[in-house]
Amino acid sequence: MRFLKTIFIVIILFSAPTLYLADHAPSPVNELDDIADQALQLTKAGRFEEAKHVLNYFSEEFTKQSMHQSFSMDELRILTISHNLALETINQASADIGQKVNSVTRFRLVMDALSSHYQPLWVEMEDPIMESFNEVRTAAENGNREQYHTELNLFLAKYNIIQPSIKLDVPVDQAQALDARISYLDHYRQKVLESTEVMAELTTLQTDLEQLFQHKKEDEADPSLWWVIISTGSIIVSTLSYVGWRKYKGQEDARKSERQKN
Repeated sequence: MRFLKTIFIVIILFSAPTLYLADHAPSPVNELDDIADQALQLTKAGRFEEAKHVLNYFSEEFTKQSMHQSFSMDELRILTISHNLALETINQASADIGQKVNSVTRFRLVMDALSSHYQPLWVEMEDPIMESFNEVRTAAENGNREQYHTELNLFLAKYNIIQPSIKLDVPVDQAQALDARISYLDHYRQKVLESTEVMAELTTLQTDLEQLFQHKKEDEADPSLWWVIISTGSIIVSTLSYVGWRKYKGQEDARKSERQKN
């Protein structure tokens, strides 16, 4: 009897993680995400012709899968634009490997944003984005006009990689406010070393960028995973409590039996 109870407990303990994994089995969107990742890896390796074929294959598969997936018009527009730009850049003989990698990375991050509700890949760009922005601010504070333009161009190029993914993952008003601040700095770049107002914009933009990444990090844990942890923990506690109670009951019965004999 005790053996059967042990088997039953083991089955319960292992069934929760299994149900979790089954609930997170690969979906058509995840398969498209894998194809996008293949295109990026080939591009990084300089295998542009193969990357082009994978991007075309993605388009074919997406057409098939879109009949079974519900994407909003904004999601379709952003994904289509990023895919077309990636394919166009891969085909450009004048584009260097850096431009091609950036373009395909942008597309890859968009697909990931559509397939991942937690831990989106674009959040991993925090360090290079913030480091680049700090260089912009340092050049502005030092009054180095030439360095400022160079660093701002580098920052804009990096931000451009994650911009479409941000539009998919954060509230519209927050994404628009961020874009507006960045566009303001780009448009009035000639006045940045002369205007205290533009310098203040740099401070505000830094705060906005920090909040952008911080808020996404706070929402990284999948609640269904926490449910598995909590439910499994509850089962273990209940099992230990039951075993303890049975042991106590057995000892009490033994003492009663011993007293009756005496």
